[in-house]
Amino acid sequence: MARIIDIKADKRTALEAGCAALAEGLAIAIPTETVYGLAADATNPAAITRIYETKGRPRFNPLICHMADLAMAENYAEFDPISRALAEAFWPGPLTLVLPLKSGTAIHALATAGLDSVGIRTPKGFTGELIRAFGRPLAAPSANTSGKVSATSADHVEADLGGKIPLILDAGASAVGVESTIVKVENGELRLLRPGGLPAKDIERVAGKRLLRSKKAAAPIEAPGMLASHYAPGAAVRLDVTDLRPGEALIAFGPEKLPGAEHAAITLNLSPRGDLAEAAANLFDYMKKADASGAATIAFSPIPDEGLGEAINDRLRRAAAPRE
Repeated sequence: MARIIDIKADKRTALEAGCAALAEGLAIAIPTETVYGLAADATNPAAITRIYETKGRPRFNPLICHMADLAMAENYAEFDPISRALAEAFWPGPLTLVLPLKSGTAIHALATAGLDSVGIRTPKGFTGELIRAFGRPLAAPSANTSGKVSATSADHVEADLGGKIPLILDAGASAVGVESTIVKVENGELRLLRPGGLPAKDIERVAGKRLLRSKKAAAPIEAPGMLASHYAPGAAVRLDVTDLRPGEALIAFGPEKLPGAEHAAITLNLSPRGDLAEAAANLFDYMKKADASGAATIAFSPIPDEGLGEAINDRLRRAAAPRE
């Protein structure tokens, strides 16, 4: 089983143990403000392979590379003026920028799935310190079995991957609760590849440009989180319900009570007061709890598709998508 270190209780030990494991080419669980990540040295092909093997992740699905700061990121990728402005405004934070790789970059092609671009972000808190101490970028997708519900606590990671990894660094519950927003500047246009923990309107305000959404039903995989079926619990998922069927697990939003709710296998409310930030922070934890209830179906109340609701609904649509 994985060793779990409480960062708040002993940061020095967490930093030393994290750096030692990463230097050995191991994959470890790290906390970020979005979700917990499964991290390894982004310059080490054997270490990156361990990420894919541990998660059971398709190798055509690229990994986000986490940097200590903008200065470190500039060593590995080329920044256009809009991307630089966004990095300066929102890093560290829940924004990933897809950027052209610099010639001769040390980031291994396994981390980018062979693309000539790389998704980069700088996380808040302890993990930024860990990367700075380690001295190299960390490839780090979410710390869960591929396609399943993301982990927002050390307990989630331990229950899923604890028998496969040596170390979990525990910083408590993730504050944001959904993965980073991913954007790409291309031909002067700003494209949204994945909605996430940074609302689109905040990005548009800084960029001075409208954030374009993909109109393709099956867009090419340019960044993590673009697979049609993803973030899926074991139970089936039913969205935008207006009444509940007997025995379903209910994940509600807001103060309104749904007809049939009294017959739910379990009832959880992402935010009784209708706060989208609170709902995002609770989303994956509540999905795991509803799945553990044994209900065959998890039913979700409608959630506004604005602000952080765009990211929440993106995750729910992928969770409800047909599974191969």
